[in-house]
Amino acid sequence: MKGYTSNTIKNVALLGHGGCGKTTILEAALLATGVISRLGRVEDGNTVSDYDKMEIEKGYSISASLVPVEYNKNKINFVDTPGFFDFIGDVNSALRAVEACVVVVDALAGIQVGTEKAWDSAKEYGLPKFFFINKVDKENVNTEQVIADLKAKFGNSVVTQDDRDALNEAIAETDEALLEKFFGGEAFTEDEFRKGLSSGIASGDIVPVLSGSAMTGAGIKELLDALLQYVPGPAAHEPYEGTDAKDEKAVRACDEAAPASAFVFKTIADPFVGKISLIKVISGKLTPGAEIYNARAEKNEKLGSVFYLRGKTQSEAPSVPAGDIVAASKLQFTQTGDTLCDKAHIIRYPAVSFPPPSLFVAVEPKVQGEEEKISSGLHKLMEEDPSFVMERNIETHQTLLGGQGEIQIGIVTAKLKEKFGVDVEQKDPRVPYRETIKGSSDVQGKHKKQSGGAGQYGDVHIRFSPSQEEFEFAEELFGGSVPKNYVPAVEKGLRECIEKGPLAGCKVVNVKAVLYDGSYHDVDSSEIAFKIAAALAFKKGIVEAKPILLEPIMHVEIWIPDEYMGDIMGDMNKRRGKILGMEPQTGGGQKVLAEAPQAEMFKYAILLRSMTQARGSFTMRFARYEEVPAHLSEKIIAAHKAEADAE
Repeated sequence: MKGYTSNTIKNVALLGHGGCGKTTILEAALLATGVISRLGRVEDGNTVSDYDKMEIEKGYSISASLVPVEYNKNKINFVDTPGFFDFIGDVNSALRAVEACVVVVDALAGIQVGTEKAWDSAKEYGLPKFFFINKVDKENVNTEQVIADLKAKFGNSVVTQDDRDALNEAIAETDEALLEKFFGGEAFTEDEFRKGLSSGIASGDIVPVLSGSAMTGAGIKELLDALLQYVPGPAAHEPYEGTDAKDEKAVRACDEAAPASAFVFKTIADPFVGKISLIKVISGKLTPGAEIYNARAEKNEKLGSVFYLRGKTQSEAPSVPAGDIVAASKLQFTQTGDTLCDKAHIIRYPAVSFPPPSLFVAVEPKVQGEEEKISSGLHKLMEEDPSFVMERNIETHQTLLGGQGEIQIGIVTAKLKEKFGVDVEQKDPRVPYRETIKGSSDVQGKHKKQSGGAGQYGDVHIRFSPSQEEFEFAEELFGGSVPKNYVPAVEKGLRECIEKGPLAGCKVVNVKAVLYDGSYHDVDSSEIAFKIAAALAFKKGIVEAKPILLEPIMHVEIWIPDEYMGDIMGDMNKRRGKILGMEPQTGGGQKVLAEAPQAEMFKYAILLRSMTQARGSFTMRFARYEEVPAHLSEKIIAAHKAEADAE
């Protein structure tokens, strides 16, 4: 692949609902430009952009891939993005590397949820947009209706390229002089038309609609022509904002003469080459063998092999100018979201934004003893996909995998098996219940043991009562009933006991223990004896002080279109939840504020997607602990007892 300069490069993301034909459009573009001799098919697993083994097996895109198309002495770096909502992290990554996007619409299906989400993502990143209505060759397609629906849904900025009158009116809105000319009945010159259209597309005031068929090649060259003509080049992008070595605001223009800086927007774990970093060069240029500074890791990196990617095909890149997208292998410290820059001119660009996980599952190895392999494998997979998280819950002793949905988590566990040989099973996460007391007790704990030689003796009297603190210990001893040097052993014995309560083996909280009396033996008493005595007192005292189970209550914020409000409220009531309020959102829809027990929310991501046709989203955070209702508490305690008996 020959080298290009900043003014002959365009960077474009393909967005849209799963199955709308994004990957096939790239096949058609490569066929039209002579790169391939026959059109690959997703169903056959032979497309350029869906080359990953898992993508071939599943028949859909899992991660963003880079496919440059050389056309009319220019290069369009297409970034093909997944259509499934579970992989929104890759969409966000892709949008950090481009200056425009094409939202692909299935002519037969019309506007789908993925169409809406693609529009919202492009809007959020402030990117110029094009619609491409694909599959117009299918039977029963009404392209005019799809265009009308797009206008109705997304506003009057949506115009078709063939509708000169609508385009003239939209162009007039971009400039006062043009508006005056338009109302005066004068025709625009061709130069005014092109400049006005370019300006309107760049600002988002005009969103052209093109149509065609990737399978037949119809409309593909027209799409490429439009992108070359109207997509703003990288140099037209506003200066990129970041922070310098002093954490103060810094900017870089996309200029080959400026100090080098680049942003790593994606990482690929290649089984043969190792780690590959996909890099958008922001300023200056990158050359193989050069040393460059990682602003996050604060370490120098040596640029070894630098190459252009087209799917999985690599071609050497002798020098990469500002605005281009390239790949580098085996960078030692670099990960997704990092900035690489000239050490003498440090800048750090904002990292990629990933939504918080909405679904957590516990994963356990099918073969005992492979816990360490799970952890190691997941850490490596997180380099490739930072949008999922792994947590080790020290209370429940579970490894938790968090992602955007069942599909993403399924792909992660499948890759864990394929790449690292670890087969896992998914289980529901355990709820980190707590135990506390509602009453008070006054008990004695006495440990006396005589078995030849030195004996053991410890005797304590302790009052237990509720407390606002997690655990509170005090002593009110008098007359030397328990020597002061044994008091720390009593406290230590109690603190060890609170980790496992008498009801369901959960941590005990909000308890005050007062050591007020006891006795000792000059010879047989010891620290260990008083620790054991304290433990005996604890077990007896908590049981006598009316112990109860507590469960975590979560604060939930749910974003939904208005039409789903009734379903959401009814479902939340079934989950023992409470609606706290509603907030109308700018642009339509509602934010519902609620609280619900964590035990009822583990699969909420799946059900919310089902209830709202994937239009709803939510976030959740811990709020507080509350008492578990008696009928549920009995079941939890019985289940714990059965589990303990089985062991």
